[in-house]
Amino acid sequence: MTARTKRMLLTVLVGAAALFGAGGCSRSVINYQIAESIGTVGEYENNSPVETPKMQAERELEEAEEDLEAERTAVLEEAETLASGYWYEEAIALLEESSLLSEDERAAAAIEEYRLAKNSLVEYEGEVLHLNFPNLIADTSLAIDGDSYATTYSQNLITLDEFEGILTQLYEKGYLLIDIHSLAEKIDDGFGNITLSESTLLLPEGKKPLVISVENLNYANVRSGDGIATKLVLDDEGSVAAAYVDSKGVTQTGAYDTVPVLEQFIGEHPDFSYQGARGIIGLSGKYGVFGYGVEENRDADWESNADTVKQIAAKLTEDGWTFATQGYSYTYMNDLSYDELAEDITKWEDAVGSLIGDCDTLIYPYGSEVEYISDESVYLTGAGYCYLIGLWASDDYLSVSETYLRQTRRSITGYLLENYPDYYASFFTVSEILDSIRQE
Repeated sequence: MTARTKRMLLTVLVGAAALFGAGGCSRSVINYQIAESIGTVGEYENNSPVETPKMQAERELEEAEEDLEAERTAVLEEAETLASGYWYEEAIALLEESSLLSEDERAAAAIEEYRLAKNSLVEYEGEVLHLNFPNLIADTSLAIDGDSYATTYSQNLITLDEFEGILTQLYEKGYLLIDIHSLAEKIDDGFGNITLSESTLLLPEGKKPLVISVENLNYANVRSGDGIATKLVLDDEGSVAAAYVDSKGVTQTGAYDTVPVLEQFIGEHPDFSYQGARGIIGLSGKYGVFGYGVEENRDADWESNADTVKQIAAKLTEDGWTFATQGYSYTYMNDLSYDELAEDITKWEDAVGSLIGDCDTLIYPYGSEVEYISDESVYLTGAGYCYLIGLWASDDYLSVSETYLRQTRRSITGYLLENYPDYYASFFTVSEILDSIRQE
């Protein structure tokens, strides 16, 4: 029944009620008949065909209370999200400062819960694990297919399933992703002099800290169509994704490489990340950044590429990722003279640092650390690189001095997973995550 028909029928019925009301039909019966005819039975008080002022006031009061409750719920949920990421102080402050929840028992209970959780944090005194990952193979049938690239991919990279399996086991064993900056605090004396001070790491009891890094993310050594991402992109929602070409030649965009897969895992397990921590992305410069050539003299689209890199880097920074230089040429830094090292770092800062923002971390290519203390190490720290990452040899190493933090990383490659599974036995079980294609 259309609105016009309803109005006409209502006019007729109301007129009939006026003519025949004296015949014995009560107002309630007439109202019911009208409501039944126009389809509004039960909608208004006493089935009145219109909303009375009293009914309107009651409805508006009810709607206002519903709106207030929705606002209260939103604040409670925001606090819960903060607490799930171990931002206890921030969650408590949000609830305490909310006028909407000043007398709400739910807020009081949540505040007490978060205070207990904060007070239960304990000082961590053990070793700090640092795992370093390569690119991921999204489609093994395209990458490990017997051609001349297959062995290189198989040995140097790991598969998407292997990476997800490793993350799952680390999570189940109580590892908690932290930012490397939480291990040592930078202190400015007010005159531009920066010193480092080792931080006290407070974690939930039973949790173990984990630093994750990604090695030299330039995509220079993979071919399009080989089932491996060839670049990072911003998807339709503005999130960082990886793009690869599938077996039908169609570009797929999503969680197909280390960065977006880790981001997705944290989205599903927010308690895997301590206060928003993500990973460190190692970058060189000679062969591009995130899959884009950024050299004015070598790459025709360098200006457009540079803008794209800036946008991706800004989003990654917003999400909690940090960056590390690996030198412009990604070479053995221990073989470089002072002048060569300075030239290499300067070229990186011009080509890459200018696009990604501040950077205070260095991941040594191949673990090739400079001598400590030497002119080269003094140059690096003087240039602002005070978080220095080498390569694991026999122990997970971490030390903090006034001028730098040194840590070693454990690289994870397909070759090491297959041939040296005991390297990782304390952290995850290789046999349980090894891709079936490696066992054929």
